[in-house]
Amino acid sequence: MPRRLRFGRSWFVRWTVTVTVAETLGFIAPAFIGTITTGLPTYAALPALLAAGAVEGAVLGWAQVTVLRRAVPGVNVLRWVMLTAGAAVVAYLLGTVVTLAAAGSESVRIVVSALCGALLLASIGGAQWIELRHHVARAVTWIPVTAVAWLLALGVFLAIATPLWHEGQRVWVAIMIGVGAGAVMAFVQATVTGWWLVRLFHPTREAPLRTAVDSR
Repeated sequence: MPRRLRFGRSWFVRWTVTVTVAETLGFIAPAFIGTITTGLPTYAALPALLAAGAVEGAVLGWAQVTVLRRAVPGVNVLRWVMLTAGAAVVAYLLGTVVTLAAAGSESVRIVVSALCGALLLASIGGAQWIELRHHVARAVTWIPVTAVAWLLALGVFLAIATPLWHEGQRVWVAIMIGVGAGAVMAFVQATVTGWWLVRLFHPTREAPLRTAVDSR
């Protein structure tokens, strides 16, 4: 028999707070690496940046699944964390490709930015969908919603951090700006994704999950 769950306000608050704090802490790694590797060739900075992205993704994924499994006990914790970490690495790699494409022609910049940007925004939601689809029928909607969440979050991050960053700035100041803007970014994406999860699992009525057999 399928299990039945109820998501509510307390769950949403727990998700928002936990995911915001975790993403903020996880973002310290790429913020630090990105700052200290400024000016280095891409081939020298990229491995460290990708490793930092994996750390950020793993911390984010662990926080998300820790809260999610309170309402969806069948979710695979390790798979969710690994998928999120891998997606974060892909996202940072795509971001690097966009940066490199900036040196090309205008047509190349437009095409590469559009393609990589779309893939970047959909990377985490798409990866997590692989696990989420075993537990809810409309899991595919998680991909566009997560993309929108990160689009808004990254937009807020750039709006805050870009005017405050400048050449000759002390490293610790640049890192603090990045982490501060990252905290706001984390809150935005946590709020949007939490809001959708509550609706995805139907808080106003009992929502059937897929059976354990279907999730394998």
